[in-house]
Amino acid sequence: MNYNNPTQLQAAILDWAGTVVDFGSFAPTQIFVEAFAEFDVQVSIEEARGPMGMGKWDHIRTLCDQPQVAERYRKAFGRTPTDDDVTAIYNRFMPLQIEKIAEHSALIPGALETIANLREQGIKIGSCSGYPKQVMDKVVELAARNGYVADHVVATDEVPNGRPWPAQALANVIALGIDDVAACVKIDDTVPGILEGRRAGMWTVALICSGNALGLDYDGFRALDSDELASERKRIHALFAGSRPHYMIDTISDLPEVIADINQRLAKGEMPQSS
Repeated sequence: MNYNNPTQLQAAILDWAGTVVDFGSFAPTQIFVEAFAEFDVQVSIEEARGPMGMGKWDHIRTLCDQPQVAERYRKAFGRTPTDDDVTAIYNRFMPLQIEKIAEHSALIPGALETIANLREQGIKIGSCSGYPKQVMDKVVELAARNGYVADHVVATDEVPNGRPWPAQALANVIALGIDDVAACVKIDDTVPGILEGRRAGMWTVALICSGNALGLDYDGFRALDSDELASERKRIHALFAGSRPHYMIDTISDLPEVIADINQRLAKGEMPQSS
């Protein structure tokens, strides 16, 4: 039995907030701010966006490890935050997140059309998120009402380690019956999500304008003039550079051209690990 390189994509592993739903990735970000505020610790939207893409407990731990946030916590409680403190914030975050998730559940423009295009090519649709299953179940329910149902969903607490570890992406490979990770592409709007795909041996596509990095809603994105958009693209490209995405595009609407290019590269014998 010989190894043969795959010649076309078999699966697309999609992130959720900022990729398929919730243009600007507002649902998780705003709730971090509100959860910390309930402990009399102020965290800005910009600070909350920093670790986006990680599992939510790890996200809170990373925020608490930032010197300026740790100092605010020390002033409020006389100590820097322990893991028990992180868990207390996380336990407040969870019901707030479930309560507010519907406010940011709209599908990103062009998502349904793009996903239909992929399915027409025989590409399976996997998905994963930094949300825990309790929240993910609600996100999935709301997306289904709007016409989007992935073939498989993996929440961050359904694997031993969330992003940037590759476990969620690889769980999709197993569940979808994919025979080679090189026949998969991971699409995400965060650095941890791109690292997840890279570490899983997949092609990777970073979304520049629909997610956490730009942090604008759809109308705000459309209102940017050409110079502002060019400046933001340059800034965000630099932000993603270290995670080495194979492609960077504005939104999921631009994905079909990338899929076609990856299929051409696979047909020539190129593999994601070699670039």
